[in-house]
Amino acid sequence: SLQAGLAVLLKAERLFHSSYHSQAVHIRPICRVSVIRTASLPLVQDASCLAVSWELRQTLTVVFDTFSSSQGKKDWSLFKMFSRTLTDACPLASQSKVYVDISPKNKEKELLEVTPPPASVYEAIVQGDKRTYAVYDLLSPSLFNTSRSLNVQLKWKRPQDSSELPTPILHAQRYVSGYGLQTGEISTLIYNTHPYRAFPVILLETVPWYLRLYVHTLTIITKGKENKPS
Repeated sequence: SLQAGLAVLLKAERLFHSSYHSQAVHIRPICRVSVIRTASLPLVQDASCLAVSWELRQTLTVVFDTFSSSQGKKDWSLFKMFSRTLTDACPLASQSKVYVDISPKNKEKELLEVTPPPASVYEAIVQGDKRTYAVYDLLSPSLFNTSRSLNVQLKWKRPQDSSELPTPILHAQRYVSGYGLQTGEISTLIYNTHPYRAFPVILLETVPWYLRLYVHTLTIITKGKENKPS
């Protein structure tokens, strides 16, 4: 249902007018009951699955260019992005949380102000950097006590230089060149701006309908040398 929980934010005209959106469905078998038979060698084991369940996972990824739409301002809110706020959690959900990245660039000058104040924060290491996330648990009874809706807002305490945009560690560009099945090409450039660290990259390509891909022509070049993917 799109009437409760995080699904109320899935407003078609907002999602399809974003800079990027991607929907995915993942289905995989999960072994619930298994028996393990041990061979004569103690380190050799054979696991047989007796009962299998199927896991269905649906994901939606959306990228909003709020910096351009807000005329150079970095402030944003759920209402500005989705034209809606959160009023309750899905009654069938066992977990429903909103994470907001509040990691400051300089710990001595914390300019971020997130409202309402989060009940808890979560820290994690992402691409070698320590990140801090404000956590809003929609299943917490106290979340909607003070207000009937949750409109998470992120503001900067003082104006920032509109030209000062952080350079992402990993970013990509893609373009289509040539024409037809003979000379048509898709080129994807992936940049790593980290001073010394390498990262594994999973590339998901959305192929235009008018192009037919020949997988055997795939070439990957890193620093002028061919790099075979795993």
